[in-house]
Amino acid sequence: MQLIDTHVHLNFDTFREDLDALQTRWQEAGVIQLIHSCVEPGEFPATRSLADRLGNLSFSVGLHPLDAHKWHANSQVEIRTLAISDPRVVAIGELGLDFYKAENQQQQKSVCQAQLELAVALDLPVIVHCRDAAASLRELMEKINRDKNPARKPIRGVMHCWSGTPEETQWFLDLGFYISFSGIVTFKKAETVKQSARIVPSDRLLIETDCPFLAPIPKRGKRNEPAFVRYVAEELAKLRQCDLETLARQTTENACDLFNLTI
Repeated sequence: MQLIDTHVHLNFDTFREDLDALQTRWQEAGVIQLIHSCVEPGEFPATRSLADRLGNLSFSVGLHPLDAHKWHANSQVEIRTLAISDPRVVAIGELGLDFYKAENQQQQKSVCQAQLELAVALDLPVIVHCRDAAASLRELMEKINRDKNPARKPIRGVMHCWSGTPEETQWFLDLGFYISFSGIVTFKKAETVKQSARIVPSDRLLIETDCPFLAPIPKRGKRNEPAFVRYVAEELAKLRQCDLETLARQTTENACDLFNLTI
């Protein structure tokens, strides 16, 4: 069985001392590829070094909505330059909107739009963080798609660590997006997430850990790691009433299609 963890943050200090052991564990769990998400361009050198070391790591470059205040006049050019500097860059992000306790909603929208437009120009998918902002994000994406040059393709990408309602899930499915579920889907009280997980078409489903955050049951409360993506896959297989091998194969194919991976 082969799995792809489509969202990790291995540059965090919590992984500094035992990264080799982590790699052994995720390989033993069947994880064959990782997508490392950047939360700001300053992470790019460290992420590239991790990819050099690990070998089976692709990555993104972008600015997280909670870091929108770090955007400056040259940020779009900087992200573009980094994105085209290494063939292992497979996406722009993680970008998006996070309106939970936010006082800078307009700034976040502006930063998100600039990155979405860059991704369209580069024909790269986006990795999207969305918290308490689904309606605003949908509106922004629809506007960009309407305003784009007719020769260009619409925005494409993944709603990562998804926790939206089934209605919100359908909004982004209608926009052509993939939906990625994390350890949240294993939580006993996450009924809304479980409902959303049941309605995503098989060819739009992805899995992730978002490590070191949100460790799934039975590891909840511990540091999350790529090997634990298997628990996410097992829960999704149960919710969707399919066997684990089928779900693993489909989500791996989906990740390869979205991120243009060769395995």
